[in-house]
Amino acid sequence: MEPNNQNYCVILAGGKGRRLWPCSREKCPKQFVDFFGVGRTQLQQTFDRFTRILPKENIFVCTNREYAPIVREQLADLHEENLMVEPVNRGTAPSVAWANMRICRRNPQGNVVITPSDQFVLNEDAFYRNMEEALMFVSCHDMLLALGVTPTRPEPGYGYIQKGEEIPRSEASEVIGMADAKPNVFQVQSFAEKPERQFAQMFMDSGEFLWNTGVILSNANYLRDCFRQLFPDVPYRFEENLTDYTIEQEMAFVNEHYPAYPNLSIDQGVLEHCENVCVMRCDFGWADLGTWHAIYECKSKAEGDNVVVDSEVMLEDSHNNVIKLPKGRLGVINGLDGYIVAEEGNVLLICKKGDSSALVRKYVNEVKMKYGEEYV
Repeated sequence: MEPNNQNYCVILAGGKGRRLWPCSREKCPKQFVDFFGVGRTQLQQTFDRFTRILPKENIFVCTNREYAPIVREQLADLHEENLMVEPVNRGTAPSVAWANMRICRRNPQGNVVITPSDQFVLNEDAFYRNMEEALMFVSCHDMLLALGVTPTRPEPGYGYIQKGEEIPRSEASEVIGMADAKPNVFQVQSFAEKPERQFAQMFMDSGEFLWNTGVILSNANYLRDCFRQLFPDVPYRFEENLTDYTIEQEMAFVNEHYPAYPNLSIDQGVLEHCENVCVMRCDFGWADLGTWHAIYECKSKAEGDNVVVDSEVMLEDSHNNVIKLPKGRLGVINGLDGYIVAEEGNVLLICKKGDSSALVRKYVNEVKMKYGEEYV
């Protein structure tokens, strides 16, 4: 897929990453960590992935004041005016609305990809093929397009999208070269965020549900219309008030009015409340490496079905564990079955693997209350 000046990307990089605590900490969450020892952080890998199909000047990163210095350090090629730094934390929807406003000012006919910064893509070639199909689709349809993948296990830590009727290809799709493509685009019937395992099993068995990858596409004009519907009570809209502003004037405006926006995620706000939302079934192989259980499920397993993440470990009579230790540490483990063993800085976590997401969140909150922020 050749770089296209009509296409833009917004990378979301403001999350706290608490479900991978203690290796993901508030001062440096997982998107800024070379978690698997590959030489690039997850944010850098996401940026690299999109520079293969977009000009660097078309890539935006949304984050908050706390993490802006880390983004600047890790992404030296990111244009400064493409770094969208929230003055206060208001979720991903307002920050994407702001980034899309800038995109509309540059190119009202552009197409926009919104992506998390911490995804794991198993098949890069399939990813680029799916992305090309998705961008072609939104260029000729006024719709929001979520990317989904077929579930491979009943994962309770993921979001699910129920497919509705398949959307036929339009004449416009044929004109731009999709006549022979099979985009597998469906109307969205419903969303389910992090269901209980028994419901996740039902979703998987039904064949009607896809995992929600968190990647959303739209043409810039339609996305702007969606945000107008989403934020009708906010008296000052970015796109209406900032048409001819300089960057300095824009930032002054944003600093004053940004707190008036509701605290909404892009999923809760845009996907669940806007009309004309559809989902494309993709085959690029995907994992949200936001939980210890997800890392265990998607990474290759060593002897005893253990997942050892960039760590030095001696294991004996131990099975079904996921282990992540700091450099310079050696773990010697005997007789352990089905546990997370994770150490970073001043915290060592040892707990049953199971559905660890809620458990780890619980520990983060309790540790913060009892021992203070230096441990989270």
